Amino acid sequence: MSRTNAIIPSLTQGKPRLAAFGQRFLNGVIRYTLMILLALLLFGAILLISGRNPLHSYRDMLTSTLGSAYGFSEVLVAMTPMLITALAVALPSRLILINVGVEGQLYMGACFATWGALTFRDWPAWCLLPLMVLLGMAGGALWAFMPGYLRARGIVNETITTLLLNSVAPKVVSFFIFGFWHSPMDTDKTASFVPAARLPTFFGTRVDLSLAIALVLLALFWWVMKSTRWGLEMRAIGGNPQAARRNGLPVSTYLVVVMCIGGAIAGLAGMAQVSGYYGLLLNNFSRGTGYMGFLISWLSFGDPLGILLTSFVVAVIFTGGNLLQLTQGLPFAVINILLAFTLFVVLARPTQAVIALKGAYGSEPKP
Repeated sequence: MSRTNAIIPSLTQGKPRLAAFGQRFLNGVIRYTLMILLALLLFGAILLISGRNPLHSYRDMLTSTLGSAYGFSEVLVAMTPMLITALAVALPSRLILINVGVEGQLYMGACFATWGALTFRDWPAWCLLPLMVLLGMAGGALWAFMPGYLRARGIVNETITTLLLNSVAPKVVSFFIFGFWHSPMDTDKTASFVPAARLPTFFGTRVDLSLAIALVLLALFWWVMKSTRWGLEMRAIGGNPQAARRNGLPVSTYLVVVMCIGGAIAGLAGMAQVSGYYGLLLNNFSRGTGYMGFLISWLSFGDPLGILLTSFVVAVIFTGGNLLQLTQGLPFAVINILLAFTLFVVLARPTQAVIALKGAYGSEPKP
């Protein structure tokens, strides 16, 4: 009887927690939906001024991306690297570390992974792919170590060092491609990787294993920050580093380790690009993926749900923007305008949306 009485309170305590989680989830979905709709409304005004029909433009964009299995798969392909790089920014941001260097870390991860693919090409896939994953993460972590160390020592702010290193990493990759790794036919890229060095794809599409890895990392990020001692200590350091240091937390160690973990995640994105999307290492292969991940992380305030939704929306915009050039005669630069509107709307945090949510649920949603 006593055992039953002990179980009943635990069940009743779980219901409010589940309800609170559902309310926060709904708040997040409503908030991001309102922000996206407002950005689309502002972008529609630009289309009207240029003489285009906004409804036709949005219809073409949505039907080309979400209206078919192929279009949806291409959205997932575009979303995956942005999702991983956004996580590489979101994790250090919990310690108030601004990791602008995801682009450079991505390049170094791709470089290290390519060395493994070209050196151990005779290995089977079950050995070679894990090795490439580890090498890619090692390359990104190594590139993030020095900014994290200098920040922990109080010498240089990580924003400056990571940003400057972004311009160095592509040159390092170019040095190895032009000097040692280029294929006999092309000097600006390596030879194609052997099949054992390629990430497996799903259902006959270009969606590969990196999507599953990205979703696992996203769930792991949420769990660590919400349910572990490390997440609690990281939130304490991010909230007040001086108080955390006085309470015995190893602040400097956390700064270096978390910065390296963020770099490792970015390096994993680089490995996924060369092993999955391209199947080789191409000079200047990244189309600003690291910077886009930085933008997505800050648009979503580092929230896991926000990262997932924002990555998906940005992928739809990029994928559908290619078709708008054909159907509406629009330059691809208008996509940057739409992304800029989205950024302004999110940073402004529309007052009316917040008031509406506050009136409906009794409190303002937290980022």
